[in-house]
Amino acid sequence: MVLTSVYVFVSVIVVSLVSLLGIVSILLSEKKLDKLLLTLVSLSAGTLLGGAFLHILPEAVEKQGFTILVSLSVLGGVLIFFILDKFIRLHHCDVYPSYVPTFHLHHGPHQHRIGILNLAGDALHNLLDGLVIAGAYLVNVPAGIATTIAVVLHEVPQELADFGVLLYAGYSKKKALMLNLLSALAAVLGAVVGLVLGMQSEVFLKFVLPFAAGGFIYIAGSSLIPELHKECGWKESILQIIAFITGIGLMWALLLLD
Repeated sequence: MVLTSVYVFVSVIVVSLVSLLGIVSILLSEKKLDKLLLTLVSLSAGTLLGGAFLHILPEAVEKQGFTILVSLSVLGGVLIFFILDKFIRLHHCDVYPSYVPTFHLHHGPHQHRIGILNLAGDALHNLLDGLVIAGAYLVNVPAGIATTIAVVLHEVPQELADFGVLLYAGYSKKKALMLNLLSALAAVLGAVVGLVLGMQSEVFLKFVLPFAAGGFIYIAGSSLIPELHKECGWKESILQIIAFITGIGLMWALLLLD
């Protein structure tokens, strides 16, 4: 149990530190950043779907069969992440960038409210990430590693976008980085809750993996892949397809750890 806890906390700390990559977005031109983000989004979509279908769901089905609880847990993951997505976008769907940062700094009360909502939504998202990572490690180490990699690769473009939102909201670069990191550290709290629940409840362990799969499928299908369809150029499309397949291949390669 001690070793599992070490794995969990190292993983969520790595996930949290991804928030500091926001600084990269101010070192690159907007054109280069857009190309980088779309490639990362493609890679992330592949790893999320690969993680869900090659690691998480097979593990859940192997342990308990394809029961109604598994199906409801997957749907629960889709539903919770759908609600979270709605919450984040509810008051600022006209300006909130999914994965392409906005740096037009015309501030005001509306922009400041956007920053607060973004931080709250991101903290809840990170809390769920920590919960899912802890639950996956409690099932077995390969599932935990696959889940962590999928979360990290999803967080890279997400955190770059969140940094852009905070700049748009009027925060300085230093404060935006600090607030983004504090929001990301909610994953540590999620990990603690996940470990406690996992040690006390067998139902939680049966629920958490298919729930994570549902969340991964929702994020990839509703948030990431639609972003990729906004780019219609042949060169960019081929690069995105390669990155998408690479993400799935990475998850396939991790099966060797089993």
